[in-house]
Amino acid sequence: MELRLAQGTPCWVSLLTHDLPGARAFYGELLGWTYSPGPAQLGVYVRAELDGAPVAGLGVSTATGFPVQWTTYFAVDDADRTAQLVRECGGTVAVGPLQAERAGRMAIVADVSGAVFGLWQGEEHLGRETGVEPGGPAWAELLTPDADGAASFYATVLDRPVRPTDGESALFVQGRPVAGIRHHADLRGHPPRWRTHFAVRDAALAARRTVELGGRILVDPHDTAHGRAARLADPQGGHFSVLEAAA
Repeated sequence: MELRLAQGTPCWVSLLTHDLPGARAFYGELLGWTYSPGPAQLGVYVRAELDGAPVAGLGVSTATGFPVQWTTYFAVDDADRTAQLVRECGGTVAVGPLQAERAGRMAIVADVSGAVFGLWQGEEHLGRETGVEPGGPAWAELLTPDADGAASFYATVLDRPVRPTDGESALFVQGRPVAGIRHHADLRGHPPRWRTHFAVRDAALAARRTVELGGRILVDPHDTAHGRAARLADPQGGHFSVLEAAA
């Protein structure tokens, strides 16, 4: 029997979009995904898969004016208790906690600066850790104007240390960094947010392919502390990044 991922581990990413068929086609072509049905508590929802293993979720956004966006979920041992900690630390709970059929228990919450993220208490569906396999989630990074406040918030809510590393801070689980927290004073009108990165073999090729499929390049391929990356947008406006997998 598989064990639930350690508390604080980024374990899932999920997209809410206004055009689910378009998003399925775009990410399927770009990242090699196939799809299977997922829990339907929040509406129409599918799981994206690589070689039969789930890597991400895609659902339909029904809220008027709600932006198309990816949400990072963190593994927790008790979604109800962690959601209460979010409130006690000055954050908000937007959805749940609720049961996602037999897959697990979830909540969608926001930190003190308004950055949205998810909590996942895995049961039949445990999620997937970030890694270097092309097409899968590779890294999660928070952009916030208050990195110190965010570090304190996530360390308390997830009960895991946040330490300086590579010019930013990182959330550590079992001695290794699993997610970045980066100070960003000028978010250009965007709210603080968690960025989703997907592993690819070639960031420049993925950027060109994004344009061919109807998306946009937001930031050209460039070197980062985690590898060569590009910031992109899908045809529905959902922002995401690609990160070159290690050779």
